[in-house]
Amino acid sequence: MNTKRTLLKTVAAAAFASLAMGSALAADITGAGATFPFPIYAKWAEAYKKETGIGLNYQSIGSSGGLRQIRAKTVAFGASDAPVKGADLDKDGMVQFPAIIGGTVPVFNVEGFAQGEMRITGPVLADMFLGTISKWNDPRIAALNPGKTLPDQAITVVHRADGSGTTFNWTDYLSAVSKPWADTVGKGSAVKWPAATSVGGKGNEGVAANVTRIKGAVGYVEYAYAKKNNIPYMALQNKDGNFVRPDDKTFAASAAGVDWFSVPGMGVSMVNAAGADAWPVSTASFILMYKDPADKAQSAEVLKFFDWAFKNGQKMALELDYVPLPDKLTADIRSKVWSQIAK
Repeated sequence: MNTKRTLLKTVAAAAFASLAMGSALAADITGAGATFPFPIYAKWAEAYKKETGIGLNYQSIGSSGGLRQIRAKTVAFGASDAPVKGADLDKDGMVQFPAIIGGTVPVFNVEGFAQGEMRITGPVLADMFLGTISKWNDPRIAALNPGKTLPDQAITVVHRADGSGTTFNWTDYLSAVSKPWADTVGKGSAVKWPAATSVGGKGNEGVAANVTRIKGAVGYVEYAYAKKNNIPYMALQNKDGNFVRPDDKTFAASAAGVDWFSVPGMGVSMVNAAGADAWPVSTASFILMYKDPADKAQSAEVLKFFDWAFKNGQKMALELDYVPLPDKLTADIRSKVWSQIAK
């Protein structure tokens, strides 16, 4: 009798363990989108799983892919660096909020420059991406870098091949500082790249890899990818006329004066912000969720994850040179945005 009872207890325990494991797997959070914030989302996810046992299955497929996935309702949240307009959020029945702040940086492959030593202005950068400046020893680049030897080498523009919020941020900036760019190309998650010599790469990873591989390349990536891959980046002249280098402090300077709720969906552009130390190509990365989600349990887990990240992930963000959101802003997000999501 005792043997039978013990056997039944063992079977019941195994069944419960199996059920618990299944529940944990079912609770894993699903998301997709921007490659820009992927390094910090991955770091947060690792720490969160250690603490809670709940994982994050995040597909780093680009902002346009993230929008497609959330609209198809195959993930619990979408992620985009190109904010969705308020009218479109209303039409889709979604809310949007920033999760992290970072910066896009111009990277290049030319020998003879220490990290951040090459200086460039927005209009010159735009002309390089337009193809009207096609050689590295062009007088306009040389004038910004006196005493440096620039090669008689063709410039190869490396850009995103996929629909990308990083591209939106980059072209938003180029449109702000260059009328020729604004008039001929404009801003968007995907644009027609005009330079005769140009190469596409998938994700920030693909652009970083191509810039590293191609001599004479110039491209744009989220700063964490430049730092991680030790790719040379440029010092960029900001709106106040100062040449600044990218880091968490210059990204924070760009965000200092942002009125997040001045735009429906909090989709504020931070490019070319005023401020002595402001990095000119700073941006937030946004999260998209349904107000009335089909899977309310999954949606609740997403909010728990970001609530944890806002409270506990600030140091991790700074280590990767992202800027965590201020506590006042995260409190406003909880009360004004998350409150709209049905539990």
